[in-house]
Amino acid sequence: MSSLSSRTYSGTQAAAIVGITYRQLDYWARTDLVRPSATDATGSGSRREYVYRDLLELKVIKNLLDAGIKLEAVRQVFDYLRRHVSSDIAAAHIVISGASVVLCDGDHLTDVVRNGQGVLNVLPLSNVKAELDDQIVELKRAERMRATAEQRDARAPRRTVAR
Repeated sequence: MSSLSSRTYSGTQAAAIVGITYRQLDYWARTDLVRPSATDATGSGSRREYVYRDLLELKVIKNLLDAGIKLEAVRQVFDYLRRHVSSDIAAAHIVISGASVVLCDGDHLTDVVRNGQGVLNVLPLSNVKAELDDQIVELKRAERMRATAEQRDARAPRRTVAR
């Protein structure tokens, strides 16, 4: 993939790869939804050059639009993602529910269309399972220790205390 991520793509190539029209790509660039990272247009006859990361963003935008999210909401989503997701945007996990777009970040769900309002906390069940397993092991260990102590006490001679 290093050869894919190190090269640049013309606007025509980018549109074809992502599955959008050149007119959409041009509009998104002119309205600052996705500006080409390699070379931006500087006037009539100049060519935009996109990098692999730009293509990833464009594809995510297309997928959001295809899922029924309105372009204005897509802009809000990307504004939020660019401000709050420091790593690769394409690696983010989002959930689309109706007109809502929710970012899954670790164990938090954030509604990115509603300006980052937290909507739910996710209960990671693997932690619940691990805690339960630890408690069962601890209980078994305590029961074995108690049984061993009772056996030892049962074998020990009883001492009588003179009064």
